[in-house]
Amino acid sequence: MDAAERDAPVSRLERSSHTAFIENNTLYVWGGYQVVAGEDVMLPGDEIWLCDLDSGTWERREITGDKPADLSGFCGSYVNGTLYIFAGCDPVGYTNQMYSIDLTEPSCSWKKLTDTKGATPSPRNKHSCWVHRDRLIYFGGYGCKTIGEVRNTSSFVVEEMSWSTIGNTLFRCWGWNNEVCVFDIHTATWSMPETQGPAPGPRGCHASALLGNKGYISGGVETAVLDMFCLDLETWTWTQFDISSSSGPQGRSMFTMTPTSDHTLFVYGGLSVEGKTLNDTWQFNTQKRDWTKMRNPHKDKPRVCHTACLGNDNDVVVFGGSSNMCILMDTVAVLRSPTQTHCKDVFMFQTQPYSLYRLCEDFIGRNPELFKKHLNWLPSKLYDKVAKRVAFFSPTEPVLTA
Repeated sequence: MDAAERDAPVSRLERSSHTAFIENNTLYVWGGYQVVAGEDVMLPGDEIWLCDLDSGTWERREITGDKPADLSGFCGSYVNGTLYIFAGCDPVGYTNQMYSIDLTEPSCSWKKLTDTKGATPSPRNKHSCWVHRDRLIYFGGYGCKTIGEVRNTSSFVVEEMSWSTIGNTLFRCWGWNNEVCVFDIHTATWSMPETQGPAPGPRGCHASALLGNKGYISGGVETAVLDMFCLDLETWTWTQFDISSSSGPQGRSMFTMTPTSDHTLFVYGGLSVEGKTLNDTWQFNTQKRDWTKMRNPHKDKPRVCHTACLGNDNDVVVFGGSSNMCILMDTVAVLRSPTQTHCKDVFMFQTQPYSLYRLCEDFIGRNPELFKKHLNWLPSKLYDKVAKRVAFFSPTEPVLTA
């Protein structure tokens, strides 16, 4: 019995630890999990959800082909119309398989990539990815390696060792890494560049973002203040930012970091070092190398394991996640609270002044009764756009279509 048959989700949209991206003002959402009756239930891999951000209307699109097994902790990346899913945990254990789906096709179908060149990275989850010049550049994560693989490397911190046998190898290790692994989508080739400079320590559950030819990494480790590292993706040189302990946000994991201009990164939510779900918003200026706490109009929406994508007018579009994850820690074990609540709402953070056109569009959308006699005078294309904004600001539940 698969996950969908075992327990019907409360809502088809509520989820955490999913992947999401925006294309043509449409939000695409795939994967993730819910907690049902105290157990994690992975959401179906043979469907992807699309939200028209003008109207707030959702549509479900079916996917055929060689779909991934139920996955947690995977990394999704979108480039040139194709969604790539790499690694994660399936029902058997950690995996390093990669799948792709061309979303420009009328009928979408999963494809398992089996003819890649180069050394495939070891199985892992909780890693991240930068998309740069048609390359998928993965960083970090938690997973397993053999003793031989970790013997002469400092990029892997062993957390646990198993005595299970893999072929002639008697030991297998689990732990965190800070590896940089590159996949060229044109040649289907894996490589691992040699980096220089002060690299981030091995980690997972961190946040990453791309600005120009530089990839940024933050969080995912237990520090009092959120750290920040930058990797030049041309020279493969790391830079660590020296941040004052009194001016930055507290350390966290499972949060989002979204580029909102050529030199600013927007940080939202996450899980604190103390195990509490956060609702604060911050902006990091990569030129001034400092943090600014931002006004938060959504203080009632703490989030962890959510997604945040850059939308129109540099809005940060947040979807899903958990509003009340709580990690309980004592001297014996680390436990997750069973009362976790998953979310299905879409909300936005405004990061710049809106154009007069956007302001008028939203005002009409919020107050359609004031313009009832005049809306029919609009050209059809503009009328359709305004009608979508009216639907977006409607207090009714979002429309779901299969």
